[in-house]
Amino acid sequence: MIDINEYSKYVDKKIIDDILLLAKSLEGLRVLHINSTHEGGGVAEILSRLVPLMNSLDIKTDWAVFKGNQQFFKFTKKLHNMLHLPNYDKIDSNEVLIYLGTTYENVNNLDTDNYDVIFVHDPQPLGMVMKKKDKQKWIWRCHIDTSTPTEKAWEFIELFVNAYDCAIFHMPDFVHSKLNIPVYIIPPSIDPIHPKNIELEKDFIFNTLEKLKINPDKPIILQVSRFDRLKDPMGVYKAYKLVKKNYDCQLVLAGSFASDDPEGIEVYNQLLDDTQDDKDVLVLNLPPDSHLEINALQRVSAVVIQKSIREGFGLVVSEAMWKNKAVIGGNVGGIKKQIVNNHTGFLVDTIEEAAYKIEELLTNEELRERMGKLAKQRVRELFLITRHLKDYLTVIKNQLGK
Repeated sequence: MIDINEYSKYVDKKIIDDILLLAKSLEGLRVLHINSTHEGGGVAEILSRLVPLMNSLDIKTDWAVFKGNQQFFKFTKKLHNMLHLPNYDKIDSNEVLIYLGTTYENVNNLDTDNYDVIFVHDPQPLGMVMKKKDKQKWIWRCHIDTSTPTEKAWEFIELFVNAYDCAIFHMPDFVHSKLNIPVYIIPPSIDPIHPKNIELEKDFIFNTLEKLKINPDKPIILQVSRFDRLKDPMGVYKAYKLVKKNYDCQLVLAGSFASDDPEGIEVYNQLLDDTQDDKDVLVLNLPPDSHLEINALQRVSAVVIQKSIREGFGLVVSEAMWKNKAVIGGNVGGIKKQIVNNHTGFLVDTIEEAAYKIEELLTNEELRERMGKLAKQRVRELFLITRHLKDYLTVIKNQLGK
């Protein structure tokens, strides 16, 4: 069980006291979180920490996984892309039937009756709201940018979303103009006592590099992300190749598969094919629980990059910033909220910009250190789990009128 007081070394006592006071007013409440996977991706990682934290505060909190087959997740991945990008594709009647059929199966199998508040995360389980009962509060927690979707995708979402009592988005920019329910803005967070973010011994870091067959004597450029085209791993590879003309360095693309993202294996295999002739490029498909290994890679890397084309938030940015890294990020989505350009890191729009900023950080240790310290302080102030938990408890309290 996680104890809220364990965070007192990272945040002010007032924040802990505020959380305890909020929790006292909600004591005995029953809360359910529903998403589509127990591992892989930021949503599952956040829930794996928030759920036990809420239980430690005597708020009975459970986590249920919405189940679907490959056809279902192929469609919801397409829907995810359509919500991110205008004029992406169309939705056919068979896909609607697959979505509705899978939703009805979960409606029959998942017990939501005995809860006061239900958080439904992202579009996959969105249709679960048809189980809503009187006096329950149903909250759609959307982790993606819906501001400029393909219109057909938003029309599909509208079949369900306005039945919710409210929605939560990472940023005001992500909210679609046609949404007709109250909206709260809550950025996600990292957990400083999670294995991915704790301090590590130097011997462990060295042993991790040895295990993964990474040269400890050559500067590392690192991107950590799901194998997803919107994360633009090929763009990172092209930027690395530009840098490689001038500087002897290596590239590590580390990620894992999520069960609700069937495109991951395609992207992974493409990366292997395209980089196979470069001995200084390593594409790592790590198990989802490789938290200490990711931690070690982020700490030892000279440059951390997250060159997404579209991004809900990209918690790997805050993870690296917490480790005193000046991150180079795509100038999109939630990355823009985390990185203060030219202050805690760099925001880039092109492959050429990314390459230029990689070279700047590789060759200027003083700049890396100065920006890194500022980056960690920004995460401490804005993106730790204690703030996230307080925000969630505040929304619950507001929705219940307590």
